[in-house]
Amino acid sequence: MSFHHSPATFVEEVAINVTNLERAKNFYVTILGFSVLTKDKNEVQLTADGKTSLLKLIEPEGVQPRQPRTTGLYHFAILLPSRADLASIIEHLAAHDIQLGASDHLVSEALYFNDPDGNGIEVYRDRAKEEWNWHNQEVKMTVDPLDFEEVMAVPHDAWIKLPEETKMGHIHLHVSDLSEAEDFYGKLGFEAVCRYGQQALFISTEGYHHHIGLNIWNGAGAPAPSEKAAGLVQYTLVFPNEETLLQAAEKTGAAQVAGGWFIKDPSQNGIFLKTASE
Repeated sequence: MSFHHSPATFVEEVAINVTNLERAKNFYVTILGFSVLTKDKNEVQLTADGKTSLLKLIEPEGVQPRQPRTTGLYHFAILLPSRADLASIIEHLAAHDIQLGASDHLVSEALYFNDPDGNGIEVYRDRAKEEWNWHNQEVKMTVDPLDFEEVMAVPHDAWIKLPEETKMGHIHLHVSDLSEAEDFYGKLGFEAVCRYGQQALFISTEGYHHHIGLNIWNGAGAPAPSEKAAGLVQYTLVFPNEETLLQAAEKTGAAQVAGGWFIKDPSQNGIFLKTASE
């Protein structure tokens, strides 16, 4: 099954502040292969399929650089359809001299890098769910080195752009308190599926390895950044139906806004709640 449509609750769009909209747009189009869906003076929506916005870039008036040691975005994660796509983008990123980190997480194979403002990006492909190892309702994940030779041995084409089937696979957030975050996201219907000691927690719906990652690597009690700083503005969670959405809104005290509901988690990370029909 896909973990990015009903009955799962999943991340669809991530909105971030950038300090130079044109520079950011060019980076995401040229380096990642997004297409522009909409554009105005202060905002660009980017898409892979020409219909669904996966990433929104915003340059607010008085924008500030990213602020260190705060809550907010650790990275957003672009999910590619296949290992061949991962091989293609590795060649492409290397040709553009993008400095990469890389890991084999057992459930997935992933690349890591930053945009020009230091916003974290993961690009990954999932292994088949039958290959994931579960024990006591937790999925085993590691940070083993990625076997680049094995990945690149897969027959693949030259990179042109993101495949239409590309999804926003997950988001990983800095928070100020893991226990508080786990309780809050439980009210949105997410369950813990992997823990890294007392430092990080991975949560999901419908048995995915994670739709959301949470960590306190910027320090327990880390403050929220300025709303004008480069970094996360909000992200969108898509619920499978109106009933589950309304339950989540009621439990968290979300406010109704145009097209859905809005809430901030205890670490002030903004979340827009909607259903797939909206």
